[in-house]
Amino acid sequence: MRNRLRLVHTSSIRSCACKNLNVKKEGKMKTFSITDGEVVKWNMGISEHMRSGRLESARRLFEAMPRRTSVSWNAMISGYLMNERFGDARQMFDAMPERDLVSWNITLSGYVKNRKLGDARKLFDEMPEKDVVSWNTMLSGYSQSGFLDEAREIFDRTPRKNSISWNGMLAAYVQNGRIELARKLFESKFDWEKVSWNAMMAGYVRKQRLVDARMVFNRMPERDEVSWNTMITGYAQNGNMLEAQKLFQESPIRDVFTWTAMVSGYVQNGMLVEARKTFDEMPQKTAVSWNAMIKGYTLCKKMDMAKELFDAMSCRNTSSWNTMITGYAQNGDIDRARSMFNEMPQRDSISWAAIIAGYAQCGYSEEALHLFIEMKRDGERMNRSTFTCALSTCADIAALEFGKQVHGRLVKAGYEMGCYVGNALLAMYCKCGSIEEAYDAFEGLSEKDLVSWNTMLMGYAKHGFGREALKVFDLMRMKNIKPDDVTMVGVLSACSHAGLVDRGTEYFHSMEREYGVIVNHQHYTCMIDLLGRAGRLEEAEALMRSMPFEPDAATWGALLGASRIHGNTKLGEEAAERIFEMEPDNSGMYVLLSNLYAASGRWGDVKRMRGTMWDKGVKKVPGYSWIEVKNKVHTFSVGDSAHPDKERIYAFLEELDQRMKKEGYVSATKMVLHDVEEEEKEHMLKYHSEKLAVAFGILNVPPGRPIRVIKNLRVCEDCHNAIKCISKIAGRTIILRDSTRFHHFNRGLCSCGDYW
Repeated sequence: MRNRLRLVHTSSIRSCACKNLNVKKEGKMKTFSITDGEVVKWNMGISEHMRSGRLESARRLFEAMPRRTSVSWNAMISGYLMNERFGDARQMFDAMPERDLVSWNITLSGYVKNRKLGDARKLFDEMPEKDVVSWNTMLSGYSQSGFLDEAREIFDRTPRKNSISWNGMLAAYVQNGRIELARKLFESKFDWEKVSWNAMMAGYVRKQRLVDARMVFNRMPERDEVSWNTMITGYAQNGNMLEAQKLFQESPIRDVFTWTAMVSGYVQNGMLVEARKTFDEMPQKTAVSWNAMIKGYTLCKKMDMAKELFDAMSCRNTSSWNTMITGYAQNGDIDRARSMFNEMPQRDSISWAAIIAGYAQCGYSEEALHLFIEMKRDGERMNRSTFTCALSTCADIAALEFGKQVHGRLVKAGYEMGCYVGNALLAMYCKCGSIEEAYDAFEGLSEKDLVSWNTMLMGYAKHGFGREALKVFDLMRMKNIKPDDVTMVGVLSACSHAGLVDRGTEYFHSMEREYGVIVNHQHYTCMIDLLGRAGRLEEAEALMRSMPFEPDAATWGALLGASRIHGNTKLGEEAAERIFEMEPDNSGMYVLLSNLYAASGRWGDVKRMRGTMWDKGVKKVPGYSWIEVKNKVHTFSVGDSAHPDKERIYAFLEELDQRMKKEGYVSATKMVLHDVEEEEKEHMLKYHSEKLAVAFGILNVPPGRPIRVIKNLRVCEDCHNAIKCISKIAGRTIILRDSTRFHHFNRGLCSCGDYW
């Protein structure tokens, strides 16, 4: 019906125009006359076609016009720009017989709205005449794109500024966090409009400068609801609910936003009783009010109350469903979250991000990735949160191939590699064992924050490339990026993994003096680990005794690990006793001490430790390894008999075992925590989960591509030696990620230099 009306409208324009045409034939020449009223109708037809996206119809109308005015040309230019046909718009502009100021401003505005600032500035500079609209359009373009210096240059050059000019420049400074420049501009003028007072106050609130915000509020010649709500929200968001409550009581006009600000403030500060009391007293509620209260209950893990409120809502929206889904997921009830997701009448990208994040947080990584694929099939546009969650999930299970596909979709979606998504991509490549691609991602970041630098530094450290990690640190300092405590943990870890004792010691003692970083527990633990691995156990113990705070379980654990490496049973026993006092259920420490006893042949103590674990109900975490092949994750446990390809894997391992022995490989039977014959110990070591995964990888991953295996526990000494040998025999690069670091095996060597 609508299309039919449009056709009638267009045809009526044509017929009316024809009735008012006087055609005079003078030879082959025709002279047309048409009233101004009919020209207006033609112009309206052009504009309507352009608004509906019927560009060719608009063009035909334009070309059929017996007489055109500047409005006709401007309608065509504006329409082309509206439909992002910049080339056609510029051609029309260039073809105009006479351009007026409106034509210039329309074209300029079109370029600015579509962020083509280079073209806009070129056109602006060519303008023979400019009015305040021209100057403000250019100012707005620069401001909205964050080019504040260019915006200020335009502002300063504007010959006749109006309120839009002043408000635009002030808003640009506030919105881009340049609060001091905003303050100077604000103080240079006294007759600001109410909107500018509110903008200045909001800028201070955003920077958490509530004293300055309150001074602006107190000085305001006139306040409106926005003024009161901004100040109340500022106090509430920063935890000062007493002052927020005081202003709330003083406010002459309380609208729904004022009430909702109070409810949100109470919720944010964990004051659920006060939030519900205020919510119940609200004379009018919107979906935002209901959602704020529901969110309060979900944050406090009161999902029954949240559901009761959700069911009572008469103005339920997509955000309400999303809040409930997030609440169930964050409280570990992924089944209820999925049930609500399935029941939703309408989903948006936030709904998908919430359920995907929920599955990932609850440990269902593969299901999270399946949902990511389903989201694409459903046609929902993926936002930054969804991409970030998918990349983090890939990192958790080291699903590199899937991570690369997510990366490809990210690029295709047109997202720039800023910090938010870029850091997730960088972490994914680091955790999936592809340190070269991680560095490429790091280099490709359009902007790098401290998290970016720390991620790259820690990535190199965990991969055993300590010197490369320290090069990143040196580059940080060259670029005047100030290190924080996380940076220095990475630096000390890099030194520890690379055996750079003297350099690590130097960094440790200069942290506070050179970088202003206060030494904490983690830094001491790294140093103790560094000294302990190097065999300097007395120094490590002395450093621990000199700590300004009590050692925690991680610190004693570093000492226990070093004691196991170097066979110091006495120190290991002391460290283990302290750990058991603090963390009686830490099965890893029982195993470490048992390994120490087994290596010393103290089988009675090994048996005693096993009995202690039994008596205390401490269960050893079962070791398992997994590998991704053709987008499918294959998981193995020790002596696995469930994998469908088990016979082929075991046959291949037997073949490898024979070839390894010819190369001089000898099983590290001292790692077996059982007092049995050597031959049986060798058999027990042969089918560890990481060996099964490596064998499966060699059989299924095409030659020339690295084999990437992940293990949930620390790789044992025997498997480490065996995989070194396998990498040489098979001629394959094998990358193993265990619970503490990466090992890159190639040609019989490991990136850790056997120093792990």
